[in-house]
Amino acid sequence: MTPATAPRGAEVWLLLATFLVAAAGLTYELLAATASSYLLGDSVRQFSLVIGVYLAAMGLGAWASRFVAAPVAGFVWIQIALGLIGGFMAPMLFASYAFAGVVQGPLYLLLILTGALSGMEIPLIARVLKDIGAPVFRFENVLSVDYVGALVASVAFPLLIVPQLGLMTGSLAVGLMNLAVAGFSLWLFRGWLGRGIVITWALSLVLTLGGLVQAERMVSVTESALYDDSVIYSAASPYQHITLTRFRDRTRLFLDASVQFDSQDEYRYHEMLVQPAMALAPRRNRILILGGGDGLAAREVLRHADVEQVTLVDLDPMVTQLFQTNADLVALNHGALNDPRLRVLNQDAWQFVEHDTTAFDLIIVDLPDPKSVSLSRLYSQEFYALTAERLSAQGIMVVQSGSPLFARQAYWSVVHTLAATRNPVVPGAGLSVLPYHVYIPSFGEWGFTLVTFHPLASRPPTFPDGLRYASAATWQASQVFAPDMADLPAAVNQLETQPLLGYYNDGWDAWFN
Repeated sequence: MTPATAPRGAEVWLLLATFLVAAAGLTYELLAATASSYLLGDSVRQFSLVIGVYLAAMGLGAWASRFVAAPVAGFVWIQIALGLIGGFMAPMLFASYAFAGVVQGPLYLLLILTGALSGMEIPLIARVLKDIGAPVFRFENVLSVDYVGALVASVAFPLLIVPQLGLMTGSLAVGLMNLAVAGFSLWLFRGWLGRGIVITWALSLVLTLGGLVQAERMVSVTESALYDDSVIYSAASPYQHITLTRFRDRTRLFLDASVQFDSQDEYRYHEMLVQPAMALAPRRNRILILGGGDGLAAREVLRHADVEQVTLVDLDPMVTQLFQTNADLVALNHGALNDPRLRVLNQDAWQFVEHDTTAFDLIIVDLPDPKSVSLSRLYSQEFYALTAERLSAQGIMVVQSGSPLFARQAYWSVVHTLAATRNPVVPGAGLSVLPYHVYIPSFGEWGFTLVTFHPLASRPPTFPDGLRYASAATWQASQVFAPDMADLPAAVNQLETQPLLGYYNDGWDAWFN
């Protein structure tokens, strides 16, 4: 190709194509990292590995681009390949996990292929611009457009793609963008490209459009294989993927594929989380619940007529809205989230306890397990110090602390962290802690920690009528730990080091991986 025969507008199109392919490439990287975090947990590890492998593959692709003899044809072929491989990345990963129980092998194969192809794009575009004699061609201009495209993708991914499209549809939509780039390039450079590449592009376009049309069906089929029961609700929020399943009258909630409750036995968990603290609290007029967006802990709190005000702080508005409006879920939580005594605040728990100045008689910390850095920080000494400042002088706090059996060292790390946290009422002392546990059939052994400023007086608690599990007898039994769950050395969880995350992942991996 010579400057004289270059299509009109080729330079402008190639710079626009640079923007589009950069946005697509970063989106594939984020899709892979997010999908692996959903399916494998430990978001820091997954994002770190995905980014590292993807960038290395891009470097390999950039090096390999020198062997492409015809840069225009090579660029179009790469767009077609990315449209298929990148576009179908999320469907393939979820299908592999659902039907074969395998994620890491397909994930890294797709990452290497997608990264290598993406790495070839910019060098080939630069060669085409140079070949067509772009009047003011400078390689840094191409890189600038590339970086802007990556910025747009990084903003669009959490704000638009995940909440509005979901991972599967989003993946296919971005694949369609690569195919659109290929299609316009085919038309613009039609004099230099053969019929075979046009036919391949057309078939790829039909396949991807068919995937988009069938995306919802693919989600349904994959989730049916992924979950034992029928999926009755599935949606992606900016924070997590929310799934509800049902078998007969049994409902289960999953967040990022991890079960949060089973309606058949959730009462054991929520009664033991809430009722001992409610029974032992000298006052219970003003209650704070951190987490618990399903309203089940609030249901237990609102059994007590002397409760005047409950503040529930949960990050995800999609969860709280679901449990405020869905008739079956409202029946499960007894309409707790619609009770006039309760107000819902959708914000980060750390931000709330850092800035709110209310003194609460009881604080219930019902947060998801510390399986990522963003969650582990909410089990840190620094977070507990802030939370303790929100307790009244005679207040009680109870903390969901994980399994003392499946993640034993993680559980005792939470207990030790609370015990080492500064006591704002007794200078120089730590908080007083009382660990206890309960057996929940759908979870196994599960542990909690009761926290006060002074050691609790030895008195039997009085529980309200109508409970199905919690009683004075089960409360006493819950404080006895078998030898395989007993206390053992575990480091305090601090923001700087966060050993809890390692304890948690190691414990669960030892049992289930």
